[in-house]
Parts: sequence; C-alpha cells; structure tokens
Amino acid sequence: MARQIFQSIQQNLSLQVLLALLLGALAGSVLAEQAQLFKPLGSIFLNAIKLLVAPLIFFALVSGILSLQGQQQLGRLAAKTVGLFLFTALLASALGLLVGTLAGFEANPALSKTVLAEKVIPPFSQVLVDLVPSNFLAPFVGGNVLQIIVLAILTGLALNNAGEAVAPIRQFVTAGSSLMFALTQLVLKFTPVGVFGLIAATVGQYGLAVLLPLGSFIVAVYVGCLLHIFGIYGALVKLGSRMSLRDYFRAILPAQLVAFSTASSYGTLPVTYKVVTEKLKVSRSYASFVLPLGSTINMDGCGGIYPAIAAIFIAKLYGIDLDALDYLLIAGTATVASLGTAGVPGTALVMLTVTLTVVGLPLEGIAFIAAVDRIVDMIRTTTNVSGDMAVALVVAESEGLIESTDRTVTTKQQLSPQTAPVFATTDGDAAFAAALAQGQDLCAIPTTRLGK
Repeated sequence: MARQIFQSIQQNLSLQVLLALLLGALAGSVLAEQAQLFKPLGSIFLNAIKLLVAPLIFFALVSGILSLQGQQQLGRLAAKTVGLFLFTALLASALGLLVGTLAGFEANPALSKTVLAEKVIPPFSQVLVDLVPSNFLAPFVGGNVLQIIVLAILTGLALNNAGEAVAPIRQFVTAGSSLMFALTQLVLKFTPVGVFGLIAATVGQYGLAVLLPLGSFIVAVYVGCLLHIFGIYGALVKLGSRMSLRDYFRAILPAQLVAFSTASSYGTLPVTYKVVTEKLKVSRSYASFVLPLGSTINMDGCGGIYPAIAAIFIAKLYGIDLDALDYLLIAGTATVASLGTAGVPGTALVMLTVTLTVVGLPLEGIAFIAAVDRIVDMIRTTTNVSGDMAVALVVAESEGLIESTDRTVTTKQQLSPQTAPVFATTDGDAAFAAALAQGQDLCAIPTTRLGK
C-alpha cells in the first residue's frame, strides 16, 4: 500500500508540487526564521526558469513561423484560422484583466513591505521605440521579452523569404526548439523543490496567513474561463455558424469532459477530432489541419486568461499598483508570447514567468499559485479545447467545409491531410503527426501524450 502511494506521488508532478507546498508551509511554521535556510532552493529554481524564457520564446516562435512555409495552398483558410485564434486570445487576455481587477484580491501587508522599488513609466512613444532592439544579442543579455518576441517574428519572416540559402539556419532553429523543449521538461521536474524552498522561507518569515488568498484566485480563474467559453465562444458560434448554441454545447461536452479530467489538449485530441467531424460535421481534411494547430498555438486559457489574472493576483498580494500601460503589456504579451511557448509542457508556468517579467512583478509569487496549478489547469485546458472546436466550426462554415451526413464535402475546397501542418515535439505527438500524414482516423490513437 505504502509502495503504491509512493509510486503515485513519484509519477504525478502536480501531486508532488502540492505536497511540496504543504511540507514547505509546515517547515516554515515550525522553523520560523530558520526556514530561510531553504530559500536558496527557491532562488535556484527561479534562476533556472528565467534561464529558459529568452531562448525558449525565440526558438519556438521562429519555428512556429517557419512551419507556415510551404502551406501557401491553404491561403486564406490558414490566415483566417490563425487570425481567429489570435483574436480570441486577445479577448481572453482582456477578459482575464477584467475578472482579475473585479476579483478584489487583497494585499498582504508583510509582503508589501518587501517591494521598495518605484516604477518609472516611460512615454508611449518610448515604449514603441524600445520594441525594436538596436543589437541582436542585447534582448537576450538584458532579458527584454518584448524585444525577443519582435526579433523572433522578424527572423522567422526573413528565413521564410530567404529560400534554400538559409536552410542550415532553419535546421539550427528546429534543433534549438527541440533542445529548449527538453531543457524545459528537465527544469520543471524540479518545481516541487523550488516551491518547497520558496514557501518554507515565505511562511517562516510572514506566517501561514500569506496562503489564504489562494481560494479567491482559483474562483477568479474558473469564472474567467467559464465566461470565455459561454460568452466569447458562444457569441462566435452564434454569429459565425448556423448551429444553435444548445446543440453546439451539447455536441462538444464529451471533449470538454475529457479535457477537464486529463488537463491535456494533446491527450484530448482524438476525442476532439471525433466531436468536430461527427457532431459538428466539419470536414475531416480541415479538422486534420485546425485541431493539431489549435492544440499547439490556441491557448486562451493558459496564455490569455490565466497569466492576466495571476499577474493581478500577485501584484495585489505584494501591494504593487498596476497602471494602464501595465495592463496593455500584460494583454499584448499574453496574446503574442503564447505562440512562443507552443507545445511545451508547463506552458502556463512559462507564460506566467514571461508576463511577470515584462511588468516587473516578483517571480517569487509563482510559488503561491504553483501548488494549485492542477486545479486551475483543468479549466484552462477545457477553455483551450473549446476554442479549438469553436474556431473549427466557424471557419468551416465560412469556407463551406461542412460535410453532409454521407461525408460529402458540401463545397468550395478540400484540404489534403498531407498538407496539414503538425507541430510534433515528442514521440507522443509524432503519433498524431504520422496519423495525419497517412490520413488515418485520429480517434484510433491512444491518448498517452499529456502535454499542454
């Protein structure tokens, strides 16, 4: 029995993090000021996370742009799909900011005393100027996330236009993306150690009361995600398709339940594919294009709502006031940088690190919400998968890619499964890639890959 419990904990990172928080809180309560001995564990973990951010965003975002090369035949369809993903991501960020602002998070007076630096607000013109780096390496050395994003976009576009002369560089970028993926997996395995060190030191210094606001944070994330699913996606389906909202939400419920229970967009992909093709009647060829793409870059829950609410929560916890420019930076970063961490396990944690860095909030705040990450990850993933299905239906309707009951495409164009871009980053994802390339039914693939 004890051995089974140990094996369960050993195989479940979320359970390890929760246990680390409880042990950290216990150590902090018992040892009080002496618990500061554990603080280096947290500091090392935060340094490792910050180490990942710059190269991870650059390589992954450039790789995402490069993947669009050779898909010119998709034309308007690809542009409409990606554009709609970005549009809903922007709305998700705005909704997250609204919910976070109205949530009424309270500051912890003890933590507020530790934040002494006064923020200097530059004029808007200077913000625009600072988006473009004057030196290629400067953004990486200085950790300027916005400049890294701009540099990655420019690099990706240039590589796509340069032809075969830069093929070795494209291979280097692909290899760099795979390396950062593996490195991220390695670092995230030490999350429980980092959380233990940070929580033990914090509770030892400020007391257990510092953990009480977590309940309101969980409620805020669930409220934001549910509003996005039924409000934003509901309106999108209502305005962009002929399907009634009642029929739509009834049809997608099986995929939502799997997403909620597994907390994995990739693991839900076979069920999502079945729902989209059989219940929503989207053509199999377009579903083979939009669903792997959405499982990779459409992260309204992880990259939009969650970072926005978490940033406001951490700012309030530390007694830091956010201004209008901070809100704009949070929304813009969460929208664009979500593409830069596509397909990486622990995306929400990395995205939150990026968002906090951009607005200058303390990364130590991550330790407070990491322990409840599994709880909020379920609704985040449900939001992501719901968005994939909504966009699939709306774009398919607009392009005439809705099939009749006899599986005959009712219109304009039909995509070949071989043209569908697949963002395979691990052996599990490669199974989906191979299936799509061969035109196989995704529903036959085991859901063993738990990622986003």
